Amino acid sequence: MTLDEWTASACAELGLDPADAHTAAVLDLAREVAHNVLRPGAPVTAYLLGLAVGRGADPAEAAARLTALARSSAPDGR
Repeated sequence: MTLDEWTASACAELGLDPADAHTAAVLDLAREVAHNVLRPGAPVTAYLLGLAVGRGADPAEAAARLTALARSSAPDGR
């Protein structure tokens, strides 16, 4: 199964439009958190992003804010 197939299946199961999944943004955010903060923080952060978006936050804005936070939390402060 591919990521696109899984996303489509998961969206269908939850009654969501796959176009709203923002898969690339979620994967980019998870990578930043996993590499700059800690690995278990990646899925937790993705969940928190989903909560924020579900409560009305703009997906791109929320992902950008969390990415900036993860980058600023890196040991080298990049």
